[in-house]
Amino acid sequence: MLEVKDMVVAYGRVNAVKGITFAVDQGQVVTLLGTNGAGKSTTLRSISGLLKLVSGEIWFEGERLDGLPAHKIVERGIAQSPEGRRLFRQMSVDDNLKLGAFSRKDTSAIRSDMDRVYDLFPVLGERRHQPAGLFSGGEQQMLAIGRAMMSQPKLLMLDEPSMGLSPIMTQTIMRTIQQLQSEGVTILLVEQNAQAALSLADKGYVLEVGKIMFSDTGRNLLGDDRVKRTYLGAD
Repeated sequence: MLEVKDMVVAYGRVNAVKGITFAVDQGQVVTLLGTNGAGKSTTLRSISGLLKLVSGEIWFEGERLDGLPAHKIVERGIAQSPEGRRLFRQMSVDDNLKLGAFSRKDTSAIRSDMDRVYDLFPVLGERRHQPAGLFSGGEQQMLAIGRAMMSQPKLLMLDEPSMGLSPIMTQTIMRTIQQLQSEGVTILLVEQNAQAALSLADKGYVLEVGKIMFSDTGRNLLGDDRVKRTYLGAD
């Protein structure tokens, strides 16, 4: 579904992503692992069209994406729930979700998809008219995921969805990812919680200073000594 080929992205004169290549197959959960500064969020922002490539290519369902504006990439079927959630804090839950459907004109289907989000996250439906800024971190993360889902993405990119959340709320978010995958959504996941991410992932890629150092199935990476030492706290 998604192919990233030899992608280089820079901030000024510094290359943050240094020629990475990876793929995401339809229906998979694929995770990108790495310490802070490894280039994970930069990779997602580049796929979303928020950052320009220095070189390389991005292909989605056989169509080249790099160079397209961000709103056109959303229309092609890619949505991102960004690190830090980036909600409109003064606006209601309802209005935040409607903004996620900005590129759509099908009013009845938009309402149906809002109801789907409320089925997925009942607490949002109970407080749908309240400002997003009044919500807990976990509830805001639910809303950020729900907003991304409102564009009806084929590929959903999640950037640090468990950041700052309690273990119980992290489990809730991870169960939601599993459910979305079971409904046919393909997911590209950036996540500091390597244990949780690899437990879900069909495949994982480990980034260090802008390069992919190694990759394997999620199961195999969980048992990899390098991953255990660096990301799982094992001796």
